Amino acid sequence: MGEYHVKGGNKLAGELRVGGAKNAILPILASVILNAGKSIIHNCPLISDTYVSIEILEALGCTIKLSGTTLLIDSSNAKSYDVPEHLVREMRSSFIFLGGVLGRFGKVRISYPGGCELGARPIDLHLKALKELGAKIEEDQGFIICTGEKLKGTRINFDFPSVGATENTMLSAVYADGTTIISNAAREPEIVDLQNFLNAMGANIKGAGTDFILIEGVSKLHNVEYTVMPDRIVAGTYLVAAAITKGDIVLNDVVYEDLYPVISKLNETGCKFKIDKKQIYMKSPKKIKSIDRLRTHPHPGFPTDMQPQFMALLSVANGTSIITETVFESRNKHISELLRMGADIVMSQDGMTSIIKGSERLKGSNVTSKDLRGGAALILAGLAAEGTTI
Repeated sequence: MGEYHVKGGNKLAGELRVGGAKNAILPILASVILNAGKSIIHNCPLISDTYVSIEILEALGCTIKLSGTTLLIDSSNAKSYDVPEHLVREMRSSFIFLGGVLGRFGKVRISYPGGCELGARPIDLHLKALKELGAKIEEDQGFIICTGEKLKGTRINFDFPSVGATENTMLSAVYADGTTIISNAAREPEIVDLQNFLNAMGANIKGAGTDFILIEGVSKLHNVEYTVMPDRIVAGTYLVAAAITKGDIVLNDVVYEDLYPVISKLNETGCKFKIDKKQIYMKSPKKIKSIDRLRTHPHPGFPTDMQPQFMALLSVANGTSIITETVFESRNKHISELLRMGADIVMSQDGMTSIIKGSERLKGSNVTSKDLRGGAALILAGLAAEGTTI
């Protein structure tokens, strides 16, 4: 088990570059199988999810070379439609390979996904969309087998704007015959990045970033070279790290518009900003102000992936704040660990709303990360705590 030792009480100040987005690179890597050719992808985040995706692509028959943060992928000799079970269970977002492999080979075999336990994240919307495109779906001892030699464009309406279902539908519909329309599509910036990547290799997709995406099926894709967008969640986490330690920070290679929901809430805490093209400067106040109400929502609302980090920040704010989680019912596993550090947090009976009474200082403690963003929140809390957090 990995272990971080965080000595608190030091102000963070400085300038850094924001790397490629985790939530953008994964669907992009799942889509390179479609072009049966060469893909050069720059600004890849060097994280475990990227390496798992590389292993999946190699298992499908792709040839891959990593040079710095650039991936060179040749999918021309890929032959397998069987996504390895142990890799799918290691990373929940690997389920995005469903759409790409189906689009390329007309068949895919994939197990139910694993990953961070954030509560029920049903795949029914993914499968419903594929059925409407004409795929036949069977379940066999924990595996999903989809077949569809020639999918047909249709209109698909999601009951909920699911990011993963939107992306899988986009990948499946690239080669579909005719026009596919996705209504109530997820609007996250990473979906715009996926659209831009697919279009760069010859797809015909419009509307990403809105709740209405139109995909005109094509018969062939080609080689592509592309640079992945910066990670807005990483950028937001850096901003909170500076705020919680009363520091100043300059972020380079960021997209302000993607960060607006986070910046808006940081403004409420008293942080001051200067924006210049792809650069953001933030100056923290001497004392963080509380926030009356913060509610997570699908984009363009406040991102659920930034909720734990903000809870850590508001634990040292002046006053009482209320946070309501509306996306994942098990997102709040970090709360019990923040309580060990001296945070004053009371949860509602349904576990979705938290009342945070800010304290002067947290205390270093031994805590456990239950999921990715919760782990980030605990590191942030450790930066502001008295003593050492493990």
